Amino acid sequence: MGPGCKKIIVALSGGVDSAVAAIQLIRAGHDVAALHMTNWEDDDSYCTAATDLQDARKICHDLGIPLHHVNFTADYREQVFTEFLAEYSRGRTPNPDVLCNREIKFGVFLDYAHRLGGELIATGHYARIDNGQQTRLLKGIDGNKDQSYFLHQVGAKAFEQTIFPLGAMEKSAVRRIAHEYGLSVYDKQDSTGICFIGERPFREFLGRFLSGEPGESVTPEGRSVGKHDGLMYYTLGQRQGLGIGGLAAGSNEPWFVAAKDEARNKLIVVQGRDHPLLWSEGLVTSTPHWINDEPAELTNQASFRCAVKTRYRQQDVPCLVSRHTSGGLQVEFDTPQWAVTPGQYAVFYTGDECLGGGPIDSARSEKNPVVATGRAPL
Repeated sequence: MGPGCKKIIVALSGGVDSAVAAIQLIRAGHDVAALHMTNWEDDDSYCTAATDLQDARKICHDLGIPLHHVNFTADYREQVFTEFLAEYSRGRTPNPDVLCNREIKFGVFLDYAHRLGGELIATGHYARIDNGQQTRLLKGIDGNKDQSYFLHQVGAKAFEQTIFPLGAMEKSAVRRIAHEYGLSVYDKQDSTGICFIGERPFREFLGRFLSGEPGESVTPEGRSVGKHDGLMYYTLGQRQGLGIGGLAAGSNEPWFVAAKDEARNKLIVVQGRDHPLLWSEGLVTSTPHWINDEPAELTNQASFRCAVKTRYRQQDVPCLVSRHTSGGLQVEFDTPQWAVTPGQYAVFYTGDECLGGGPIDSARSEKNPVVATGRAPL
């Protein structure tokens, strides 16, 4: 190895992104080894763990680098999946990818990589790290693939030990490099669905762990318009799978989930994407996590302006952030936002820098208090 080169352990999933991350590090002259994680084992046709491991082995053979394999199934169930189920049982819609990054990829994986002699770890995330006066997390160059939203709960100390080789690359360039190297995964479909569990019939899967109680779907005025299979299966803003057909004296606009009345086991639905019950002026988070220190403006002035995302792929929204009496943050949007969902995350940005964020506890609408928590009795 030349000067400045490191022993780097790449988190190799068996997909194209992590494969090209390894290629970029090899090109730079680093001593590269791969570590493949198994975090979910299920004996059904939806579990891709065995196929992913085979793909990882072939990638490492083609690139001439060693492959290590570790099973973190117990860690994943305890640190990620248990909270995932707990959130659904509370009537919320969690985002397990965020916890998976914090607890697994930049937690137990990082520790295990050190045991293998790694000085640094690398992943195929589309994000960047700036190691200036302090280590900062920045958005990936490819705006369609930027994954900083999912990384906001990871601390700066972990990022100090991390490289994101794809952060300054477009996805099209990543696939082109994989093809040039003759890797069979160059056109492998991106993974979707629940982190490490994959894409599968969601209701069937969730029903194996939680029992949903069927009930009525009703309008805010209390008119029954259909049946639901269990409140846990629905999320605010959901349009598909509501099972509401054409109604007499009704419009032809589609129906959306606006709230959950857990006390009476009723799903509150409205017609039209622009219905006022689907829009919020602000939100409240639980205790936030800052990648570095809390913003100085919040500390000194009790509020600061920045931008926020309340869901992945959403455009940044200008907002005012202040402390809330609960110990979390109060966020006021410059313009109302659609389907703000408890259990998801509010993630804060200044320009390209991701500051951190916190779980959404409640949405706020002055005109429509029914959306206050995503659940409201009629």
